[in-house]
Amino acid sequence: MSIAIQDPFHILADPKLSFLATAFDPVQVQQQFQTQLFYRSERLKAIEIQAIRVIRYKPQRRCLIEYDVLIEHAGEVRSMTWIAKVRSKKLDRSCYRLQQLLWDHGFGQDSTDGISVPEPIGVVPQWRMWLQCKVPGILATEVISTAAGTELAKGIADAAHKLHRAWILPKRCHGIEEEMAILHDRLSRVIVQYPHWQTRLEQVLAQCDRLASSISSNLICGIHRDFYPDQVLVDGSRLYLLDFDLFAGGDRELDIGNFNGHLIEQSLRLLGDPNALATQQAALSDRFIQISGEATHHAIEVYTTLTLVRHIYLSTQFPERQPFTEAILEHCEHRLKQPSLVLR
Repeated sequence: MSIAIQDPFHILADPKLSFLATAFDPVQVQQQFQTQLFYRSERLKAIEIQAIRVIRYKPQRRCLIEYDVLIEHAGEVRSMTWIAKVRSKKLDRSCYRLQQLLWDHGFGQDSTDGISVPEPIGVVPQWRMWLQCKVPGILATEVISTAAGTELAKGIADAAHKLHRAWILPKRCHGIEEEMAILHDRLSRVIVQYPHWQTRLEQVLAQCDRLASSISSNLICGIHRDFYPDQVLVDGSRLYLLDFDLFAGGDRELDIGNFNGHLIEQSLRLLGDPNALATQQAALSDRFIQISGEATHHAIEVYTTLTLVRHIYLSTQFPERQPFTEAILEHCEHRLKQPSLVLR
C-alpha cells in the first residue's frame, strides 16, 4: 500500500519512540484500527489509510500524528482525519476517558450551547496512543485580537464555566500551594540564568507568596489548568476545548486567570502594549464573574498575576521570546503595586 507519509521531525530516530515503527506502516495501521477502534459505538467494518503525518513532536516525550482515513459507517463512506496522541512512557488512558466522559455528557458535536470537545475514537495500546477526530476551526489566538474578540471572550468564559460545572473530579489536585511550588521552582531557574536580577526576582516572588495567601480554595472542581487561547478552536459559533492533559481538581479562577495572563503576555510581545487586549480580558472576567459569582473576582486577579510571573520563566525557554523577558518582569513589578491587588 503506497501512501503519503510525512515525518519532518524524524521521530523514529528517537529511541524513546521507536515503538512507533509499525504505526507508519499503512497495512499495520489498517489492521490495528479495524480491530481496536470504534466509531459512534460501532466496530469499523472497513477502513482505508490515505495519509500519515507527524504534526507535533517533543523529543523523548510525546508526539501528535494525523491519519487521513476513509471509513464505512452506517452504509456511507466517510473521509476523516484522526489525531493520535502518543506518549513515550505509557498510554494516557485517563485523558482518553476524560474526553469520552465530556463527549457523552454535554460536550458532543451537537451540544445546543455550541461548546464541544473533539470526538474520541479509541486507543491502540501497542503504540501508546489514543485518537480523536480532527475538528474544523481556527485557534482563538487568531481571533481574540480582532473585532470579534470581545464576544469570543464572553463565549470562552461560558465554556470554562461549563467545564467547571461538569463535576468530573480527577484523582490529582492542583491548588494554590501547587501553583506556588511551580513558581518558586521556575523563578529559581531564572535567577541562575540571570543572577543580576536576583534581588528583583526574589522581591517579586515574595509579593506573590503574600498574594497567594490572600485566597483560599472554597470550591474545588475539575479545571483545565492549561487554559489559554491556543486551547480553544473557533468554528463559527461553536467552540471546541482542546488538550486536557493537565486536567485536575482545583480553583476555577485559575483557568480564567491563566487565560488572562496569556493575553497580557501576548499583548506585550506581539502588540507592544500589555493593555492592548484589556477589553477582551475584561469581557472574559466580567462574564465569568457574572455567571460564577462576585467572590471569584479577587482570585481571578491573583491567578492572572501568578500566570504572568510564570511567563518570566517561559520567555527564557524560547529564543524568539527572550528579548521580552525583562519587559515581562517590569510589567509584573508594576502590576504587583496596583491597588486591585491589595491583600484582602
